[in-house]
Amino acid sequence: MSRIAVIGAGSWGTALAISLARRGGHTLSLWAHSPSHADDIAATRTNTRYLPNFPIPEDIRITASLTDAIADAEIILCVTPSQALRATMQQMAPALQPQQILLSASKGVEEKTYLRISEIMREFGPNPVGTLGGPSFAQEVAAALPTAITIATEAPSIGERLQNDFSSASLRVYRNDDVPGTELGGALKNVIALAAGVVTGLELGNNVTAALITRGIAEMTRLAIACGGQRETMSGLAGIGDLVLTCTGGLSRNRTVGVELGKGRKLPEIIASLNGKVAEGVRTTTAALGLAHRHNVEMPITEQMHAVLHEDKSAQQAIHDLMTRPGRTE
Repeated sequence: MSRIAVIGAGSWGTALAISLARRGGHTLSLWAHSPSHADDIAATRTNTRYLPNFPIPEDIRITASLTDAIADAEIILCVTPSQALRATMQQMAPALQPQQILLSASKGVEEKTYLRISEIMREFGPNPVGTLGGPSFAQEVAAALPTAITIATEAPSIGERLQNDFSSASLRVYRNDDVPGTELGGALKNVIALAAGVVTGLELGNNVTAALITRGIAEMTRLAIACGGQRETMSGLAGIGDLVLTCTGGLSRNRTVGVELGKGRKLPEIIASLNGKVAEGVRTTTAALGLAHRHNVEMPITEQMHAVLHEDKSAQQAIHDLMTRPGRTE
């Protein structure tokens, strides 16, 4: 088995650490950004801030030192918010060893550069890089409810190793070689989930939600292909699978933000109510739109969601503008 460092003690990082510990055989460390947060987790063996009610096994070592966390790790699993990844990589870089595998479970696109997570990672060394995607709420993974995910790597041998390390009776792991498609599926679905939440908040019915998901996967696929991804990936767990879960599941933070926008609440108030948890789609919307413009890809849902989030456009007007766009073939 492997020595694995989980970088990021939010709900998703904690859930993955618990899943890996349950699988057994690994040496695990969990890094928390805040020393006080690390101390609290170590003392209570529970992440009361982000994933309460799930005991953290004693064999997971808790630390607030990045250097300590990755010192002997063979696999570094990065689960920080996407906009914090660059700063985290900068801190890790002096201690990175070339053979260490960098695996991302973050789902976003960098706001200013429009870079995907793996592209940011590659700026800091020649390490093998992969990404984890698919429909997976943290609470359900932590509770050992059956879940299927996919891990994308360019090297098949790395993919097979990660598949073996992460697979368990409750976590079924597939693998593919489409890193850009898997990353963009995980990032862009959050934008569409915001929009799905908006139509729920406006009480517009199930028809429009189904239409939104369907047209959402169409624009996600257009951008993924333009960025080197594969159409088949968007039909799998990292695409339509993650999209359906995030657009319909009650545990989705991005959908929840959209619901509240649809009800008329203002974005700063909604973000404050998340108590430090991150809805990645809020900032990914800007990055996705920039990436779409760079590749000359049409993304009407993303454009309207950006206008609602950042240009004070009403949710009702955004839906009206989507519904009255010029007719076209499907």
